[in-house]
Amino acid sequence: MLRPGELEIAQNAPAAGCSPESAQQYTRWLATHHYENFNIASWLLPKELHQHFYNLYAYCRWADDLGDEVPDTQRALELLDWWEQELDACYEGRPSHAVFVALRETIVAKDIPKQPFADLLRAFRQDQIVKRYATWDAVLDYCVYSANPVGRLVLYLCDYRDEQRQRLSDATCTALQLANFWQDVSRDLQKGRIYIPLDIAAQHHVSEDDIVSRRFSENHVALMKDLITRTRILFDQGFPLAQQVAGKLRIDLEMFSRGGIAVLDAIENNGYDTLHYRPAISKTKQATLLVRVLVSQFLSPRISTARSVPQTISQAKPAASSPSSVGAHHAPPQAATKSEINIETSYAACHQIARAARSNFYYAFYLLPKPKRDGLAALYAFMRLVDDVADEGDDLSTKQRGLAKWRASLDEAVTGTERETDGSSALAPQSWPQGAAEVLPALVNTMRRFHMPARYLHDLISGAEMDLTINTYPTYDRLKEYCYRVAGTVGLTCTHVFGFSDSRALDLAEKLGLAFQLTNIIRDVREDAALGRIYIPDEDLIRYNVSRQDFSNNEATLGVRELLRFEADRAWQMYEQGAELLDLVDPDSRGTLWLLVHTYNALLARIESLDFAVFGERVRLSKAEKMLFIARARFGRHTRDNVLEKRDRDWRRAGGTGGRRRAG
Repeated sequence: MLRPGELEIAQNAPAAGCSPESAQQYTRWLATHHYENFNIASWLLPKELHQHFYNLYAYCRWADDLGDEVPDTQRALELLDWWEQELDACYEGRPSHAVFVALRETIVAKDIPKQPFADLLRAFRQDQIVKRYATWDAVLDYCVYSANPVGRLVLYLCDYRDEQRQRLSDATCTALQLANFWQDVSRDLQKGRIYIPLDIAAQHHVSEDDIVSRRFSENHVALMKDLITRTRILFDQGFPLAQQVAGKLRIDLEMFSRGGIAVLDAIENNGYDTLHYRPAISKTKQATLLVRVLVSQFLSPRISTARSVPQTISQAKPAASSPSSVGAHHAPPQAATKSEINIETSYAACHQIARAARSNFYYAFYLLPKPKRDGLAALYAFMRLVDDVADEGDDLSTKQRGLAKWRASLDEAVTGTERETDGSSALAPQSWPQGAAEVLPALVNTMRRFHMPARYLHDLISGAEMDLTINTYPTYDRLKEYCYRVAGTVGLTCTHVFGFSDSRALDLAEKLGLAFQLTNIIRDVREDAALGRIYIPDEDLIRYNVSRQDFSNNEATLGVRELLRFEADRAWQMYEQGAELLDLVDPDSRGTLWLLVHTYNALLARIESLDFAVFGERVRLSKAEKMLFIARARFGRHTRDNVLEKRDRDWRRAGGTGGRRRAG
C-alpha cells in the first residue's frame, strides 16, 4: 500500500511478515531515534516494559506520520484506512507490517483492547478534514480521541485497568495535548490548522483572521492566558495519578506532567507570542525537572502496588476530570469525616496563628461561610509561617534551607505522606519545619476542597526566596514577576476559596494582587530602602532622575513624589481592571473581597492625598475607618462601581511640590 519513499520512517522498516525479533529491533530503533520532549521509554521505566513501550510508540508514530507527513489529503486518508486494516489483521492474529508484528506481542501479553488504537486513527482522520474548532468543547472532544487513548494504553501496559486511574490519565493527556496546541500555534498555522477555539478567541476580541494574519496584541495575550489557565486546571486534576501507580513509572508520569507545565511556563516567559515563536524545553530544563521529580519522589514513602489505592487526606477525590467541566470552577465544601478529625484540629491551629498575627483582615474572614473562612485561615497561616522564615534572622543559608524545607514539606503533604494511625492520619516527618505538622493538614484539605493548584503555593515560596537574594529590579516586567509570586498567588488562592465559574476571574485576581503589592511598595518605600531593598524598577528611577540614595532622606524630593505618583497610577489601573472580579466570585464571598479591595485602595488614596509623604510615620487608616468599611462590607451592596475609593484628582498644587504633609 505504501509507495517507495513516500514515508521517511518506512526506509528502515523490515519487510512484511518479518520475524518478531526483526520487528522489535525496528520499533526500538524508531522510538530511540525520533525527537520528543521526553523519551517515551526513558531509562526510568521498568526494563521489562521498554520493548512494549517501543511497540506502542511505533504504532502512534506511524499513524501520526501517515496523517501529517503525506501532503495530499486524499492520499493520507487512504493510508490511514490501510493502517486500520493492518490493525484489524493484527487483532485477528495475522499481523503483517513490522510494527504490528511487534505490537501483537504487546497486545497479547497485556490484553489490550482495540478501541484506543482505533480512536487514535479517528483523530488523525479528523486532522485531514477539520482545520478549525468553533468551541472549547469541540477541542476537548478532539483530545478524547487524539490524546486520551495514549494514556489509557500506557496504563494497560502497566496492568492498571480501573476507571479512576483512567479518568486521571484522561485529564493529564488532554492537558498535554492542549499544551502542545498552544506551543505549536505557529507551526499549525503553516499547516492551515487552528486549534485555538474560536469562541474563546472571540471572548477576548481575537478573530480567526487575527490568528491567520499573526496579529499579536494584548488581546492575544489575554487569550493565551485564558487557555493556559484552563490547561493548568486539567494538569492539576490529573496530577494525583503519579501517586497511584507503583515503581519508577511514577517518575515518568510526573515528568510528562511537569514537562507539559514547563511548556506553559515557557509560553508565559516568551510573552505569550505563540503566533511568531515556538517555545521549546531545553535539555537543561529537562534535567532540572528530572531532579525535582526525583527529589520529591525519593522524599515520599513508597506506595502499595495494589490495584486500588485508599484515599487519605492527600489523596482525596480530585475534581471531576470530565473535559467539559474545565473552566467551570465551583467549590462545594465537603463535610468532615471521622478520619478527618485531626484536620479540624489543624484548622483550629491556623485560626490561632491568624488571630495572633492581629491582621485587620482576619475579621474579613468572618464575612464568609465557615468552610471558606477555614480555608482562608489555612492559607494565611501557611503564608505567615513561610514569611517568618524569610524575615527572621540574618543568616542567608539558614533562611534558604528553611524555605527549602517548607517547599519539600508542602510537596510531601500534597502528594501523600499521611499514614493511618488508629483511624486518623498522622503528619509528623522529623524533617518538617516548625509549625508545618499543625498547618499542612488544613492547607491540603483546603486545596482539595477548592481545587487549588499547588503551583501557586510553590510560586509564593519562590517569591520569599527572591527576597533573600534580589534587592533591586531593573524593569517593571521583572518587578511584576516578583509581585505575582508574593501577592498574585495570594489573590489566586483566595479566589479559589471564594469560588468562581468564569476563568477570567484568575487573571483579574492577579491584577488585584499586583495592585495590593504596588500599594505596599509605595507605602513602605523608605522602610524597605533601610533594609537594602529597592522595589521601584531601575528604569523608572532613571525616568524620574531619582537615585536609590534619595529613599534614605527624611523627606521625599519632587522627583520621588512624581515617581511614586507614576507607580500609583499603575496600581490604580490594576484596581480598576481587577474590580470586575467582584461580579465573578460567588455571592457569599463578595463582602470579603469588597472589604479587601476597598481597604487597600483607600490606603492608596490616603497616600495620594498626603502627596506621597511616606518618609515619616507609616500611613495608616484609622480604626474608625476600618470599622466603617467592615460595616459596609457586612450590610451594603458589593459591586465594582462602589468598591474603589474616589480619587480627588484636583488636590495637587501647581508645580506638584506643595501638597499637604502629615505631621511628624
